Amino acid sequence: MEQRRCLTWRTRTIWIVYILVLVWKTALGQFRYSISEEVTEGTAVGNIAKDLGLDKATLKERGYRIVSGSAEPPFRVNTDNGILYVNRKIDREEVCDRNKMCVIDLKTVLENPLEVHYVAVEILDVNDHAPIFPEKENTLEISESALPGARFQLQAARDADSGSLSVQQYKLSHNEHFRLEVKDRGEDRKTPSLVLQKSLDRESVKTHVLLLTAFDGGKPPRSGNMTIIVNVSDVNDNPPVFSKEAYSAHLKENSPFGTTVIQVNATDLDEGLNGEVVYSFGNDVEARVRERFDLNPVTGEIIVAGLIDFEESGRYEIDIQASDKGAATMTTDKVVIINIIDVNDNAPEIEVTSFSHALPENSKPGTTVALISVKDSDSDLNGKVVCYVSKDAPFLLAPSLQSNMYSLVTKQVLDREQQSQYNVLIVAKD
Repeated sequence: MEQRRCLTWRTRTIWIVYILVLVWKTALGQFRYSISEEVTEGTAVGNIAKDLGLDKATLKERGYRIVSGSAEPPFRVNTDNGILYVNRKIDREEVCDRNKMCVIDLKTVLENPLEVHYVAVEILDVNDHAPIFPEKENTLEISESALPGARFQLQAARDADSGSLSVQQYKLSHNEHFRLEVKDRGEDRKTPSLVLQKSLDRESVKTHVLLLTAFDGGKPPRSGNMTIIVNVSDVNDNPPVFSKEAYSAHLKENSPFGTTVIQVNATDLDEGLNGEVVYSFGNDVEARVRERFDLNPVTGEIIVAGLIDFEESGRYEIDIQASDKGAATMTTDKVVIINIIDVNDNAPEIEVTSFSHALPENSKPGTTVALISVKDSDSDLNGKVVCYVSKDAPFLLAPSLQSNMYSLVTKQVLDREQQSQYNVLIVAKD
């Protein structure tokens, strides 16, 4: 009796471990590989058949293939040996967001019986881009009356690579009047500023020529240069001051052109032209932001000038500059944060990833007929999708452990003599 109890306990433990392993594999996408970008066509990524525990004979008998969606994946599977190969050269900067992990998800299918497996291939970044400044030369007008500590924002360098391979540091050529200050704004954004550390004397030196160099984190690092020309001019000793420490606003996506988002305000204690303030975007504001927003240089109003799409970007951080009209312009910069509110402007999409056109009438209830995936580009509740078939159909949708994946399975035994064909309507609602 004691031996029988021990065997029963061991059997239960083995089954529990087996089920946990299956769930773990499914949750992680079953198989995960990684390759570097720019590898040559034909490079082997991994042996899926080996990882599935299948020999060549079984693989050939059952068949194994990649189920592609609307976009053709840059991989192919050798149906004879189950090895996954690179089908074409992959540029990570083209296929993925530079600030996120780059993973290409594949759906693969074994036939007879039908099985679906998920394969995730991470594309690793290589240091194939050097930092580049928007301009090779930047000219600044700085008054000799400017006090030590005055800051002048410079154009940041951009690097198409991501993470540690993007711009990591800046270096300024030696000059006793200036030092460099770099502000880390997150998401691979480091903005350099020139800081005055010793008063200027126009009568001594009218022009200072500096060299700013940006380095990425490669080994060895790659770099890019920009020449900074500082022309020293007279008077105007008060910079504009913004009325608020921080500016932020909320804006619904698809807001009409001309919609006022927020208004900034700055004042200058100087008189005449030295006290008149005009507003402009900072030198570091990207072209895509300028295409979507306009800034009134007189009133400081930011208005909608292009299509606002939450799915493209849910947040904008815009550098605004307030400058006076003095002969030696003084400028103060401020960041305006615009949070985009999602609206339900995307309908769910249904994709039939695999489908059995013929089904024996003696198939058991629960037989898989098709694999269905659904998606919705909206966020939160607007992106949650409910999927179902009509109640009178002899089929039902069984949710998969993979998010937004369903199996269309038989609900009962089918009788060909009663009905030989079914048209099944699948409905997806957010």
